[in-house]
Amino acid sequence: MGLTIYLDSSGNKKLYEQIYEHIVEEIRAGKLLYEEKLPSTRSLAESLGISRATVDYAYSQLLAEGYIESRPCSGYYVCKVEDLLKIEKRTGEKEIPDLQPRNGMEVQIDYNPNSIDMTLFPFETWRKITRNTISDDRLELFASGNPMGDENLRRTIAEYLYGARGMETDADHIIVGAGNDYLLLLLRYVLGPDRLVAMEDPTYKRAKEIFSSMNYRIETIDMDKQGMRTDFLSDYKTNLVYVMPSHQYPTGTVLPIGRRMELLSWAADGDRYIIEDDYDSEFRYKGKPIPALYSSDKNDRVIYIGTFSKSIAPSIRVSFMVLPDKLLRVFKNECSFLSCTVSRLDQAILNEFIRDGYYERYVNKMKKHYRAKHELMISQLKTWGANFQVSGENAGLHLLLTSKTGLTGEQMEEKAAKMNIKIYALSRYVSDERLLKKDFFRNTVMLGFGALSEGQIRAGLKMLRICLN
Repeated sequence: MGLTIYLDSSGNKKLYEQIYEHIVEEIRAGKLLYEEKLPSTRSLAESLGISRATVDYAYSQLLAEGYIESRPCSGYYVCKVEDLLKIEKRTGEKEIPDLQPRNGMEVQIDYNPNSIDMTLFPFETWRKITRNTISDDRLELFASGNPMGDENLRRTIAEYLYGARGMETDADHIIVGAGNDYLLLLLRYVLGPDRLVAMEDPTYKRAKEIFSSMNYRIETIDMDKQGMRTDFLSDYKTNLVYVMPSHQYPTGTVLPIGRRMELLSWAADGDRYIIEDDYDSEFRYKGKPIPALYSSDKNDRVIYIGTFSKSIAPSIRVSFMVLPDKLLRVFKNECSFLSCTVSRLDQAILNEFIRDGYYERYVNKMKKHYRAKHELMISQLKTWGANFQVSGENAGLHLLLTSKTGLTGEQMEEKAAKMNIKIYALSRYVSDERLLKKDFFRNTVMLGFGALSEGQIRAGLKMLRICLN
């Protein structure tokens, strides 16, 4: 089919964004239907008189968000999102198992998927803000504060979420806490004791352990290449879903728009809520950031949790949660006796770091820095040949490497440990052993690159290639 797109070349908006937005609007309006084929990138570029790379960029974003799919040797087709209008009209860091080298020697290279690079952190700026904050003799910073966190920081976070994640909220809906773990525990008071929570499988095991400690019953839901099987939710009496839609941990999957709408439609009925863990949305290397699920919620059913531990430093231990109106009222009635678990001094420092633009500049620098490592990892791994497959690209601080020869993730761990290299089997994050019958979950390892230098990445992959072949 042909597409009639009128592009504005004034420079107010990038051309690829205009193409992306036009196609999204056509799909949402029902003008582009399920299974309808889109023009090839070459033909669309020729008809618009622009570079093919621009169209490629737009299509990549549409693919990432699940509006279209690519079929080998066939082309691009519209995904099944015909219920979108009907639905819309209805109103940390992650931790890993601690593995020790099998030969007792010190690990030389650790592909920890949760480690970050602190070499470029603006320590002098942080020290300056800290000195200025303390020297101002602000006595209120040493007094007891609001249990939700200081209003100035919450207001700054709300502004950041609007600009970076497309979320419309305000300071009164945000709660600041010392890490995601604390905020999940806090939800026990807000959501009440009787909850059956559905989680992706594989998933972030710390969250699962926390829900278990709260005496919440847990059902694990199978995943496929598009993320959580939302159609399976009807098989259970679950009333709470914990999900990582923008970059699932540990698989790196992005929940497409169709399944997001199915999930929101599920939550619209009864006393149901969705916990959106948005732990590393800052680090996406191709296209625009994936929109937060919260920004599509028309029924006030999404509990959004974000953190600065991944983007700034693990020791910052500052996370935040955005509560729907109903749950906010419960928090104010039931949790007003609690104290905020982040010191007011730390909140003041972080507030100035974000408010004055230092945070945005630092994240942009780190995104460029991590992108170079990400591209190096992919370029090196793709030379390994047909015996291995790379997945989980374009975002985050780790990649997935799958053996096509039957070598399991745990066997790859053992082989790597003999060379004092630490890698992480995906199987350790799987709850239902049925999944381990599938090659992907059984034969895959996670390779983090955040804290490694380019030299370490090259050297480590060279040794891994030898020991895994």
